[in-house]
Amino acid sequence: MKVSAIIPAYNEEKNIGRVISVLVQIEEIVEILVINDGSTDKTSEIARSYGVKVIDFPENRGKGLAMWVGVMHTNSPVVIFLDADLIGLTKQQVRDMISPIINGYADMTLGIFCQGRPMTDLAQRIAPYLTGQRAMKRWVLDNLDKGDWQAGFGIEIKITRLAKTSNIRVMEVPLVNTTHTMKEEKMGFVRGVAARARMYWEIIKQLN
Repeated sequence: MKVSAIIPAYNEEKNIGRVISVLVQIEEIVEILVINDGSTDKTSEIARSYGVKVIDFPENRGKGLAMWVGVMHTNSPVVIFLDADLIGLTKQQVRDMISPIINGYADMTLGIFCQGRPMTDLAQRIAPYLTGQRAMKRWVLDNLDKGDWQAGFGIEIKITRLAKTSNIRVMEVPLVNTTHTMKEEKMGFVRGVAARARMYWEIIKQLN
């Protein structure tokens, strides 16, 4: 069963190579798409250096739309979404996420950080449904409306709500010793806090 990996990315030149370098070693993944969401750094160039497909947005359009464009550019029956700033991701973890779907045990898997960083571990214990590490059958995504993809970081809420209302089989997969770079580290404290506030606002809007 074909699996495509989709990585939405915005100004991740320092991080994206770590993620792609893992994915290119996994035989089950036949296609890797990086959606460069209006980056102003070398995210696109670095991604292309690994020989993967890159789709460039001229401006930042938000995580949800980046994911949607990735989905529209693949016809694989299984899709895995991964953040571009992951630290510690391994081939086995990716296989642990896609295997239950390939083998028919689940329709969707959620990759949950654990034993990585206290801050990111705590966030995912409190709200595992907000994880950006997800694998799923393509038909799940086909049940989302185009308007759903405009939710920015709230797209995870949209997908989670769809899973609950449609009785989709979901499995959680522990990503031991894995975490991600925090916004404050990437952007500096002030800009990072502002970006985090915007992310939370996009999520909160979808909780109503």
